[in-house]
Amino acid sequence: MAQPESLAELLNGRRAAVDASLPAVGFVAGWLAFGESIWAGAGAAVIVAIGLSIWRLRKGDKPRAVLIGLFVVCVAALIALYTGKAENFFLLQLLSNAASALAWIISIVVRWPLLGIVVGTVLGQRTRWRRDPALLRAYSRGSWVWVVQYVIRVAVFLPLYQAGQLAALGTARVVLSGPLVAGCLAVSWWVIRRNLPADHPGLRHPVVEEPVQKAAS
Repeated sequence: MAQPESLAELLNGRRAAVDASLPAVGFVAGWLAFGESIWAGAGAAVIVAIGLSIWRLRKGDKPRAVLIGLFVVCVAALIALYTGKAENFFLLQLLSNAASALAWIISIVVRWPLLGIVVGTVLGQRTRWRRDPALLRAYSRGSWVWVVQYVIRVAVFLPLYQAGQLAALGTARVVLSGPLVAGCLAVSWWVIRRNLPADHPGLRHPVVEEPVQKAAS
């Protein structure tokens, strides 16, 4: 099989995960520095998110993706302010991971694995990859690694959230962002390669049998 770039290179997942964890660090830092003030934590998180947004735009990231990231941080801060509970800054994170685990499981069951959809979109293949049985199988098995990733986060975040352990939530947010995503990318890439035949040309070249055109009568 050809040796193309890894999933980490294709999806740029590790950098995005690290960036996404910084507003949470800002929230916890502001909360602690100003006597457990939710307002200070929310303000610090939004300031960090705005700084990251400016930096991403200057690096050439798509404005839509940048604005979505900023919007999510603002919503998380507003939830914490509205409820008066600092741990609710992490509520969206908890719910999104639970929903993601369910969505990835469903995608595998219906034979539209999200890993294939994401990579196929990045490579501009649309649904061509799905007509390659080997790729479909590899993406399905690789997608289970992502399910495990989300389940791990929920299993860690939920008890900390219920106990109101804000500092621990912030620490878990960092540990379960960059390092966990890097591990998930590496393991799912290994699973994909392991499940593709040795002579398969790789992710960029789905092996699809084109329908035979009938000769005109």
